[in-house]
Amino acid sequence: MSIIIKSDQEIELMRRAGRIVAIVLDILKSQVKPGMRTEELDIIADKEMKRLDGVSSFKGYPGLPGAIRYPATVCVSVNDEIVHGIPGKRVLHEGDIVSIDFGAIYRGYHGDAAVTVGLGQVSPKAKELMETTDGALHAGIAAAHAGAKLGDVSAAIQQYAESHGFSVIREYTGHAIGQKLHEEPQVPNFGVPGEGPVLRKGMTFALEPMLSTGGWLTRLDGNQWTVYTSDGSLAAHFEHTIAITDGEAEVLTAL
Repeated sequence: MSIIIKSDQEIELMRRAGRIVAIVLDILKSQVKPGMRTEELDIIADKEMKRLDGVSSFKGYPGLPGAIRYPATVCVSVNDEIVHGIPGKRVLHEGDIVSIDFGAIYRGYHGDAAVTVGLGQVSPKAKELMETTDGALHAGIAAAHAGAKLGDVSAAIQQYAESHGFSVIREYTGHAIGQKLHEEPQVPNFGVPGEGPVLRKGMTFALEPMLSTGGWLTRLDGNQWTVYTSDGSLAAHFEHTIAITDGEAEVLTAL
């Protein structure tokens, strides 16, 4: 499998895209609250993205055969929704956990990241789920360095998640990223150390663990986008775009 190696100039454009993503997500984290409709987050994201000279990675993205193109700038997934929640009239409530996924393009290059936020007082289990999902993401980032295998990254995410008692969603994965939002290869959140392609400086990936408090099986909404846990358990989603360097991976979507 040939993974695209980016030049220094391309990495710089991805830094710019990543900074737009980081700023917009930070704004959304500060403004999401009980009583909001999820569509309000989309309006804010679109406005701030354009102010920063970005273009949406998601809006108009093709889905499964027969599905509409994705109609929004962000994905907003609540409680048992794992990913690809379409913003709309749904009202957010105290105790909800809300996953916000956002991607932006700057001069032809993508950045992609996600966070999960608890609204007000959330259950101890929900809090632990969010902390563990974020920790699993950073475990994967720590394993992503030149000379490692892609399976080392996947295994690090899985080991961290499962050691804390949570399930790894297996039907949806991270991915390479660059001039396309989704480049090859996929980056599963489970795997075997020492397997897969060798990581090299200039490779860029979106790592995105998705964990649940129940099982890992999923179901797809009739809109052909929104993905739920099949057992109704809570789910969380954290994501960063990273670049492989000679040392520690560079996180391109962090402030």
